[in-house]
This record gives sequence, structure tokens and C-alpha cells, in this order.
Amino acid sequence: MRLTWLGWAGAELEADGATVVVDPLDDAGAVFAPLGDRAAGTPLPRVVPPGAGLAVAGLLTHLHRDHADARALAAALAPGAPVLEPPAGGGDAAEELGLTQAEHELSRAGLDRRRLEPWESASAGPFTLTALPAADGIGDPQVAWLVEADGVRVLHLGDTMFHGYWWRMRRRHGPFDAVLVPVNGAVVGFPHRRPASPLPAALDPDQAALAASILDARLAIPIHDEGYEIDGVYEPVEGAAERFAAAAAESGVPVRILEPGETMEVEAREPELGGGAALPVAPGADGGL
Repeated sequence: MRLTWLGWAGAELEADGATVVVDPLDDAGAVFAPLGDRAAGTPLPRVVPPGAGLAVAGLLTHLHRDHADARALAAALAPGAPVLEPPAGGGDAAEELGLTQAEHELSRAGLDRRRLEPWESASAGPFTLTALPAADGIGDPQVAWLVEADGVRVLHLGDTMFHGYWWRMRRRHGPFDAVLVPVNGAVVGFPHRRPASPLPAALDPDQAALAASILDARLAIPIHDEGYEIDGVYEPVEGAAERFAAAAAESGVPVRILEPGETMEVEAREPELGGGAALPVAPGADGGL
């Protein structure tokens, strides 16, 4: 499987001439636009577009605007290709405030949107796409996405915080040939989530290294780094990717730091003598798209 990192949290995965995209971002400046002048001057991540009109599915880990860019998705998708996303939150307008911007743009784009519950799978082209558990740092619905094709397993963790599902994910669907891991450990203070928490809302470098180790990642790729910083609103760890690489090395997890637009081949892990991955026993329906 060929993996291209698109910058921030975006990824494009290719197998047998087909692609899927995960969390592509086109307009990085739109993310904190609702904050007006307070967001002026925030550093923006460098992002690149996926191939236009090629993707057989678009995957959203959650509906925060930096992961759910309707224009980026619409440009990437082949005609009739669906967008898969997490379950709805079911809250009132105040609870769902952090999702409003992306929800409005996605609805207006007229995309074919389908919700998957954690542990549920679907297929598109040569890919099996499985929603796995994730925990959002401010309580909005989120999933991780496992993308499988040609015997290769790539896991995209969105911008999850640390949670207790790592061991189940590894047992049911591991080992993972590559894991894209958020690392910036941002502490957030959004107006609709008060009082604010001083704890990181996404994996910090040390937590990310521990998660990658528990997941038995054959290769870990740091994402969700190098961009955005607003005092009192969004405060990431400085130099997070490098700090993550150092921490992961201590756990024996290989790390590769990619540049936006950089492509690499991901190969299936060779079976271990006398071992092997646990059989996937996940409940949930497998459905074709």
C-alpha cells in the first residue's frame, strides 16, 4: 500500500490503483476563523491536496474543522464515493458547537455521508475500512480508521487522547504495519467547554509513544503537529514530532517523520515464527459500499 502524508492529519492511501483519503485539509486558515481577530497570526500547518477525483471513499475521524474539510473531500472523491464518519453526538446546539462549522459545510456540499459505529467495517474498492475506538479530548464523537488492502494494515488515530481501548484494538485487528499518531498534546480552552481542562486534549509525545508500543506498531508516523497556536485557546507541545520519535525509540518503535506530500510504501509485516496476530473477533457488521 502506498501512503502519502498530506500535512496536519491528512493521509492518502493507494492500493490496486484506487485511493482513500483520511481527514484531508485544504483551507487551513478556516479552522479558527470563527475566533476572528483572536486567531490572527496563528501559524498554519503546511498541507497539500490528495489526487483529484480518485478516492473511492473519504474517511473522517471526527467533525472538527481541521479534520473535516468539505471542499477537500469533494475535490478528492470519485463520483458516487461515500464519506464515512463517526456516530452523531446527539447533543443540543451548545454541546455540538465545535462541530457546527464542519457540519454546515459538509451538508452544503451534498456529500454521501454514512456513519459507522466503533468496530464496524465497510468496503470500498480494494479496501476494508474499520472504525475503531477513539476518545475526543472535548467530548465530541471520534473514531480511528483502520485501512486494509493487499494484506497491509494502516491505522489512523485522528487526534485521539489516551484511552483504554489500545489493547482490544491490537488483539482484534493488529498487528499494524503503520500507525499515524497525533503527537502535539494540545491543551485547549474553547469557549463552549468551560471550565477548561489543563490536560492535553490529544496525545502528547510520551502518550503517543506508549500508544504506538501497545498497538505493536511496525512503524509509527507522527501527525497533527507543526501548526496552530493561540494563547489560552490552543496550546500545543513545541517540537512534538521529534520528542515523540525519541520517546518511541526508547520503546523500540521505529518512527518516520514525513514531509507534507511525501510518499512511502507500506509493506505487510512478515509472520513471526510460532506467533502471529490474534484472530479478529470484532463484533459489528461488514457492509459493502
